[in-house]
Amino acid sequence: MKYSKIIGACVLISTFCSTTAMANNGIKVQPLQSTVSEETFQTLLVAKAMEKLGYDVLPIKSVDYNVAYTSIANGDSTFMAVNWEPLHKEKYEKAGGDKVFYRKNHYVTGAAQGYLIDKKTADKYHITNLGQLKDPKIAKLFDANGNGKADLTGCAPGWGCETRIEQHLDAFGLRDTIEHNQGNYSAIIADTISRYKNGQSILYYTWTPYWVSGILVPGKDVVWLQVPNKGLPGKPLANTALSNGSNYGFALGKMNILANKKFAQAHPDAAKLFSIMKLDVNDVNAQNTLMRAGQNSEKDIERHTNGWIKAHQKIFDSWIEQAKAAK
Repeated sequence: MKYSKIIGACVLISTFCSTTAMANNGIKVQPLQSTVSEETFQTLLVAKAMEKLGYDVLPIKSVDYNVAYTSIANGDSTFMAVNWEPLHKEKYEKAGGDKVFYRKNHYVTGAAQGYLIDKKTADKYHITNLGQLKDPKIAKLFDANGNGKADLTGCAPGWGCETRIEQHLDAFGLRDTIEHNQGNYSAIIADTISRYKNGQSILYYTWTPYWVSGILVPGKDVVWLQVPNKGLPGKPLANTALSNGSNYGFALGKMNILANKKFAQAHPDAAKLFSIMKLDVNDVNAQNTLMRAGQNSEKDIERHTNGWIKAHQKIFDSWIEQAKAAK
């Protein structure tokens, strides 16, 4: 009798899980990411989890961040896994904010960003903070094109970080001594790394998780510049001091899974999944470094993602079961 009850319970659970997956058959899900290919890993991980729930997940589309927010807000796309907070606060609110978006808890935390220079120059000239580059003599050390200004490898237009950099240039009176070089970040940072390898002084902006810090290692090859909390009259900069006393001028970033609110409300299993998935920033860094080493094809990233799932199978399976239970 007890044996029969156990068998019945197992059948019931199995039927429940199968029914949950079947209920999502034919429901199309459109993931988005920016044009930064290093965002594919964390996006694909969410897509694979959605597939486990039975959704028909379409190939990931790479679009400009502004397009992504508008598309998800309008329901033309379903989710993205790279809602940067607080960096994308303005984009989030401009597209409709909490009225149109669903986000709960953080997917990736501890993402640092800021300015770095090569350690050799930092040690020789005792450079520790961004404000010192107001001195033309110091700025000229980082001049790559002979115009007398420091060449800052900066942030691509539309990413959000460019706004913060422009604020810093104004707040510290650096317009006459620093040139903010923008464009294709991958190309510009590759040139910066080449100059470093040739023994030249370098100044650049970057963020983690990203492969750059695996090539130019903070503390070994380069050092972070401190950015005192200084603003313009009537326009104070936000407090970005870290718990260890450092201040890089940018708050520690978080990446959230951002979804269309109506979709999340209609599909509680997906909403639950979006709220419980967690990815270590070091895992993203490690995968991005593999891409930098040449493993950057779609098949490579697919293999990396499958490898992560296999290595964290219990965690991945628990996400799926919790999401199914919410259905």
